[in-house]
Amino acid sequence: MIIDGKAIAQTILERLEIEVANLPFRPVFIDCVVGDDPVSLSYVRIKGKTAEKLGLEFKIAQYPATISTEALIDELTTLQSDARLCGLIVQLPVPDHIDKQAVIDAIKPELDVDCIGTTNMQTFYSNNAQHMTPPTAGAIIELLSSLDMPFEGKSIIVVGQGELVGRPVTQMLRAQGLEVHTADESTTNLAELLTGADIVISATGQPNLITGSMIKVGSVIIDAGTTESNGGIVGDVEFSSVEPKASHISPVPGGVGPVTVAKLLENVALIARRKLGDNSTHTN
Repeated sequence: MIIDGKAIAQTILERLEIEVANLPFRPVFIDCVVGDDPVSLSYVRIKGKTAEKLGLEFKIAQYPATISTEALIDELTTLQSDARLCGLIVQLPVPDHIDKQAVIDAIKPELDVDCIGTTNMQTFYSNNAQHMTPPTAGAIIELLSSLDMPFEGKSIIVVGQGELVGRPVTQMLRAQGLEVHTADESTTNLAELLTGADIVISATGQPNLITGSMIKVGSVIIDAGTTESNGGIVGDVEFSSVEPKASHISPVPGGVGPVTVAKLLENVALIARRKLGDNSTHTN
């Protein structure tokens, strides 16, 4: 069965649209772009279109690729003076001369809807209660939850331990009491590990890394990898050979991606509610 990320995202967005409509103000969400990379701008426009449909006010703050770290931080500081601001992100990657972490850390933790600032990441990994979830990791959990099957006792492997996806989703699964194995670029027996896994989550950005011969029949495959290829986007999983063997598989595109955008905007709505004094965490 192909997991329909668009349908799952739509369910989340419909709920968020009602939440935003009931707010006494229109929340602002800003995406900062450095340079004019067409792929980055395309992603930003997709997020913006979805945000506007929810009733959010979406703004693109675009700066030249030559901007300095200090100047960019000054711009971010100015943007955060808007009382209606409920989410601020910097589109990655940024040019090499910019101190990425310094720029991200210039975003106030309560506005860091990507959850990649030092403060929010420390909170996340210390297992302290927090109100926001890293969007892509949260999207993967949503996809798994949609299957309505028990995961206790299952063999789970997360391929890739990047800071945006692999590490946080591993943390979230382990927080549920599940046993999770990991693999990264140093792993030499990936095929062997995959053949014994009931659930495979991959987020490496290596096209077609996982093929049908590497997985067990009936396994669940969540593909969170995205790589540009011939003008399109491909995942880590060779869909044509894996899909016939998997019981469930998320496609690329149309799987994790749409749900990630929905979870990002869920964080924006969460901040908007928090501004009204509602510190409760949403539960499905």
